[in-house]
Amino acid sequence: MEQKGFKVAVVGATGAVGNLMVKVLEERAFPVSELKLLASARSVGKTLGFRGSQIAVEELVEGSFEGMQLALFSAGGSISKKFAPIAARAGAVVIDNSNAWRMDPQVPLVVPEVNPEAALTHSGIIANPNCSTIQMVVALKPIYDAVGIRRIVVTTFQAVSGTGKRAIEELRTQVSDIINGRETAPKIYPHQIAFNCFPHIGPFLENGFSEEEMKMANETRKIFGDAQIKVCATTVRIPVIYGHSESINIETEKPISAEQTRKLLEAAPGVKVIDDPKCAAYPVPLDAAGTDDTFVGRIRTDPSAENGLAMWVVADNIRKGAATNAIQIAEILMNRGRL
Repeated sequence: MEQKGFKVAVVGATGAVGNLMVKVLEERAFPVSELKLLASARSVGKTLGFRGSQIAVEELVEGSFEGMQLALFSAGGSISKKFAPIAARAGAVVIDNSNAWRMDPQVPLVVPEVNPEAALTHSGIIANPNCSTIQMVVALKPIYDAVGIRRIVVTTFQAVSGTGKRAIEELRTQVSDIINGRETAPKIYPHQIAFNCFPHIGPFLENGFSEEEMKMANETRKIFGDAQIKVCATTVRIPVIYGHSESINIETEKPISAEQTRKLLEAAPGVKVIDDPKCAAYPVPLDAAGTDDTFVGRIRTDPSAENGLAMWVVADNIRKGAATNAIQIAEILMNRGRL
């Protein structure tokens, strides 16, 4: 039986993630009968390609969602706070990529490989987790299910695309300036990003952690449904365009060897293991860019901690870390007859 098409709105369609949401809808052959592209007034008149046609961008207004069944949001927290409830009241299921709803106890926070059933508990809005959280929990879920996890220590190495198009342009401009002997200055970031890195993603909080670091801790506990997991994150911006990398160290409840962990991950959905370091085979951002898998390598026992494991995890932050994860959530709803 042929799958019916759905009326889909993409909010923030001209941004890096919104643009990619449109592309991923096409790539995954999501059944769309009508696609509405929404953005601010300054984007009206632009067009985006979808299945061989050019679709004009419309201004986001309160009446934009009439008749829509699915609304994919990637336009920032303030826009989501205002317009997501409007879209839900109009009858659309909202999948939101901002931080606006992630920790709301009434809103499920979903990674399809980890907690797909949570998507079915929504009341109109579903939250997409932070990009760094997504790839970490995809890699850790099989281990959590097998032997439990007591503690996670993670350091991220995050690409500039996580900040958006202007940050990508800033990196490219700075690299060009420096190699051509011109002076350069940061505009988007607090420091020069070209040939540099800094442990500063989001504002710093009273506890000394950044907002991004606390997102990873709080979101991980919510996704796993386990308030007892201890999480310590350090988030670092690096001069890479696409692909976040993470150094993850965990302490498990029960012992598990590196080889057992490798086999678990090789069988896990959405995970690709690349782990032969003697042959320089391990995940790197350039290989992950443009893909939807979460790549894991450098899996090893940590002898400094009881039941300790260490690993290296890489994923495309605007695909699996944002756009693809949102479309996968929509596919769950569609396949369960909930869209």
